[in-house]
Amino acid sequence: MTSPGAAAQPPGPPGAAQRSSGAAQVPAASDAGTTPGPAAAPALLNVANVLTMARIVMVPAFVACLAAGGTAWRITALVLFWIASATDFLDGRLARQRGLVTDFGKLADPIADKALTGAALITLSAMHELSWWVTAVILVREIGVTLLRFAVIRRGVIAASRGGKLKTLMQMLAISLYILPGPFGAARPIVMGAAVAVTLVTGADYVLRATRLRRGTAAS
Repeated sequence: MTSPGAAAQPPGPPGAAQRSSGAAQVPAASDAGTTPGPAAAPALLNVANVLTMARIVMVPAFVACLAAGGTAWRITALVLFWIASATDFLDGRLARQRGLVTDFGKLADPIADKALTGAALITLSAMHELSWWVTAVILVREIGVTLLRFAVIRRGVIAASRGGKLKTLMQMLAISLYILPGPFGAARPIVMGAAVAVTLVTGADYVLRATRLRRGTAAS
């Protein structure tokens, strides 16, 4: 029964209620469609990981050229060493800039770095051109810092410092002088000594930073 004064509405055509109900639901469906989904993980096969793997592949070729002896082979070894070292700077930068950081890259990159440096030092020592204690000190530091960074990675990332970058540059320069044939007898031990000193100082810095990181997370 209708109230007085209320005009009765004429019934609409069949299906009008369904059509109006469906039209009211359109914005909701549209809003649901614009909800952003989770970001896709970077592909395992990307330019950064390819550069890392290329560095690993170049290690045995570098060792073979260095061990072959002769001026031409040593220059070839030096070229391979610098190309491999250049990929060390490129792969990390590309991974960060293009969002290509992967778990594989986090594991393979430090392994590739230590493989190149270690292969150069061990080969030079085996050829009696570099004292074994120098090789041992540098490798113990490099492997120790790598293990330390993996040990605290759940608590935080120990970013590379300026000292670490200087260490890498000094090691590359010192190794290059030992590879390169020519009158560098006086400069080689001086530059290598400086590289060892920077290596030890930065290694101690990593230990201190890792200790602070663990204490900070334990306190919180």
